[in-house]
Amino acid sequence: MPEMPEVQGLVDFLRDRATGLSVTKVSVANIAALKTYDPPIDAIKGARITGSDRHGKFIDLETDAGVHLIFHLAKAGWLRWYDQLPATVIRPGKTPIALRIGFDDGSGFDLTEAGTKKSLAYYAARSPADVPGIARLGPDPLDESFTRDTLAGLLAGRRTQIKGVLRDQSIVAGIGNAYSDEILHAAKMSPYALAAGLTDAEIDRLYAATRETLAEAVAAASGKPPADLKDAKRRGMAVHGRRGEACPVCGDEVRSVFFADNSLEYCATCQTGGKILADRRLSRLLK
Repeated sequence: MPEMPEVQGLVDFLRDRATGLSVTKVSVANIAALKTYDPPIDAIKGARITGSDRHGKFIDLETDAGVHLIFHLAKAGWLRWYDQLPATVIRPGKTPIALRIGFDDGSGFDLTEAGTKKSLAYYAARSPADVPGIARLGPDPLDESFTRDTLAGLLAGRRTQIKGVLRDQSIVAGIGNAYSDEILHAAKMSPYALAAGLTDAEIDRLYAATRETLAEAVAAASGKPPADLKDAKRRGMAVHGRRGEACPVCGDEVRSVFFADNSLEYCATCQTGGKILADRRLSRLLK
């Protein structure tokens, strides 16, 4: 799933590559992914791109028509850029393409989504605040206003596991499954630790790990074209997606806990005092 660093990489790429170009083609291939009707998506046709921005994991293309093209790539979506847009006709329902945008210099991009579970969404909106998912977002952890005390206030009184808190977009915007694993590993913290029970020292570590992990990942994504961002993300991971490999800090084996539709990765030596967390799949089999 694209998270803040990859989304910021896409935003930076679009800002550099698309700003100043006019939209000449808007081809809707998956109407179910279009979540708005007023203004119509065709309102951006003929408009000039004036900038690109990020709201959590939402990408926002601004136009001089007073309409924003906003999209969320969800779990399996991606942006495929073309210096020369293909001339092939898109067949709705027969392609992973959800939306195709073309520009007046011949370039453009597709929004694509793999798999059968379709969650990618795009919107034409007069303001980003008109998109419900953006309106509900918590603070951005890389914003200058996001201080250690901001984080402490968000955690106070929450009797929920810190892994879930970090992933909750209404609490902190932009962090997903992968980077929450990385942040907790850097903070030497169990994913099952209760948010309200963290000590001042643990909050200090968590805050530093959040800012540093995300800032480093954003810097690594900066300047890369969309085709290279996924591999760059994988290479930068210490524990996420590395089950069975050696922890780069202590050398212990990276382990996983599996859930219905995802998993978390962690190092027992670094994060849980050597305790191996129960694998939910094995627990069910042993009952």
